[in-house]
Amino acid sequence: MLSVSHVLRVQRVAVSRGKRALHDMVTLPDRKPIISYGTPGYSAVSGHVVTVFGCTGFLGRYLVSKLARMGTQVIVPYREEDEKRHLKPMGDLGQIVSMEWDIRNEEQIAECLRHSDIVYNLVGREYETKNFKYSDVHVSGAERIAKIAAQAGVPRLVHVSHLNASTSSTSHFYRTKAEGEERVRDAFPAATIVRPGQMYGCEDKFLNNMASWPIWWKLNHGETKIRPVHVMDVAQALTNLMTIPQISGTISLPGPRTLTTEYLLDMVSSLTYIPPSSAPVLPKSIASALAKVAQAPWWPLISPDEVERRYIDDVDVPGDWEAVGVTPDEIENHAITYLRRYRSAENFVRPVVFPARSS
Repeated sequence: MLSVSHVLRVQRVAVSRGKRALHDMVTLPDRKPIISYGTPGYSAVSGHVVTVFGCTGFLGRYLVSKLARMGTQVIVPYREEDEKRHLKPMGDLGQIVSMEWDIRNEEQIAECLRHSDIVYNLVGREYETKNFKYSDVHVSGAERIAKIAAQAGVPRLVHVSHLNASTSSTSHFYRTKAEGEERVRDAFPAATIVRPGQMYGCEDKFLNNMASWPIWWKLNHGETKIRPVHVMDVAQALTNLMTIPQISGTISLPGPRTLTTEYLLDMVSSLTYIPPSSAPVLPKSIASALAKVAQAPWWPLISPDEVERRYIDDVDVPGDWEAVGVTPDEIENHAITYLRRYRSAENFVRPVVFPARSS
């Protein structure tokens, strides 16, 4: 027999779960109400259906995880079967829906987003291949997704670009990012453009690359200025956009500090207890020539455009973190988490020491 206290406790829980509050409802731009219910967390139902193009990439996996943890049904478009398997356990049963797609196939794109109330486009390309050039992904692909989203009546579109996107940049990567933004605005005027800085995290091509190939980061004599931002902060900012009323325009998400590549290389060396690279600083012409030769193998190596980006400082613009309800973390708070694996066995548990920052 259950005691009276147990019965009352069960009754209170049942009643509290059945209650609704004003913050449980979000009104979309098309005035459609989205109502969440259930205990907050993995098994809740946020009421949102979200499509995340580029979900199998570096930023995408963290965004899918955060969305699914809120009880959101997430559509995860994929190109290769093995690339999306790790996303399935991130949500409750039936909440992670995988769909095959191709960025050139409009029917597949329409099928992926036709039930969604918000679409994230995280698709990007760090290097060109014979099948996909920068313009194919950053310009034509972004425009295609925005156009189909508008035709399908999707209330919100969030397009992720880059902090240094500019039509006048010497980098083809940055130029196509800027052109893609313009095409997206033309096709979907109410789109939210998000410009994050250089992101770092567990699988990044930033800190890990510095630890493995420091010679490519010594270009420009380490004077290039970077504003690194934690990938988890960017993912949280994108997640918060789902519950924030429509924000049109551009949101810049740079890191909290501007650092030189010289300091970052010193930090990586200090944290990993690996002596600084004694390799000479390559002249830009030689580095570009080597990068062109590196295009011969079929696996991705450094590209000529990546060499060009090593000489471009991050733009000095204020961050819009308050608008998305996130306070970005300093890189020193997380760097050891991602760099400890580069330590030798005898140095694995040695103290964490940071180099002095230049004023």
